Parts: sequence; C-alpha cells; structure tokens
Amino acid sequence: MTDLPVVIRRFRSEDFDAMQRFTRALPEHDLLFLSRDLKHRKVIEAWMEAVEDGFIDSFLAEDGDAIVGTCALVRDPHGWSTHVGEVRLLVSPQLRGQGVGRRLLEEMFKIAVARDLKKLTAQMTPDQRYAIRLFEEHGFRGEALLKDHVMDRQGNVHDLAILSLDVARFAAQHEAFGLGEKA
Repeated sequence: MTDLPVVIRRFRSEDFDAMQRFTRALPEHDLLFLSRDLKHRKVIEAWMEAVEDGFIDSFLAEDGDAIVGTCALVRDPHGWSTHVGEVRLLVSPQLRGQGVGRRLLEEMFKIAVARDLKKLTAQMTPDQRYAIRLFEEHGFRGEALLKDHVMDRQGNVHDLAILSLDVARFAAQHEAFGLGEKA
C-alpha cells in the first residue's frame, strides 16, 4: 500500500462536474451495488441535495483537480433504521490497492461514530474481492447474499453481498488496541 498524495475532503456543490467525470469513467460493473446509476446527472444532483439536507455525509479523494475516489455514508432519518448507515465506496481502478479506499473508509467510520450510528452496512457484488477484503479488514462481516438482485445494461443478473459492522464494538476494539485516533 502506497501513501499517495491525494487529498481527502468533503464533497461540495462545486465538485459536480469533476464527480460526473469520475463516475462516467468507472466501469459499469463497479456501480451495480448502488440503487441508482451514478452516470446520470440527476442522480448526482439528488446526491448533492441529500448532502445539503444532511442525509448523506460524503467525502472524496482528489489528486490535483481530478476525483479519484469517493465515499458516502447514507442515512434515512425518517425510517425505522435511523441507527444504521450505508457506506458506499468507489475508487478509480488505477488507484485501487494504494490506500485511497482505506483512507476514505476510515473517514466514514469517524463520521459514523460522531453521528452515534449503531450499525453500518455495505453492498457489493461478490466478485469484488478486494473491496470485500477491505471492508472485512475494518470489521465488516457478511450478513446476506441476495441472488440475482441487480441487473446490468445487458440484462445479466448479479448477486449482491451485504456486509455489516457493529460500530460500538469496532470502536471499542480500536480504542483498546490503540488503533487510529478516537472519533
């Protein structure tokens, strides 16, 4: 893992065009775990609205003026699961395995603790082994496998893996072993 000189910061409205370039450059398969297709302008607009409304905390990894990764913590403050946050992580294929996803995920974990969330979930297709390993290294465990749950543009169906994390237990382990800074 290389410590790249990328900057991690909050996603802002002026990042719209750069985010659109980033998501449109991603392989379609990378986006299948999302409930909406980020290659559509209206989806990014809705994401930005949700950030402004406080339903999503979103960070990006920036290399110069290019976005090379993004992570969002999505919450539904009006539902039955206000204690749960869904983590959505995307990293440019060229920078995978170089610590960008790890840095973004650690930023989301701090936000989850600060927001007093009890549980985090993450979704991905089972063939995204490196992403699954990254989440498992951070304490996530497999919770469900939804067979043939997502369909790509060609009509091929894919399974969807759901991983989850008990935030309090993970925070306690981090603190007990002196890993990272306290959130």
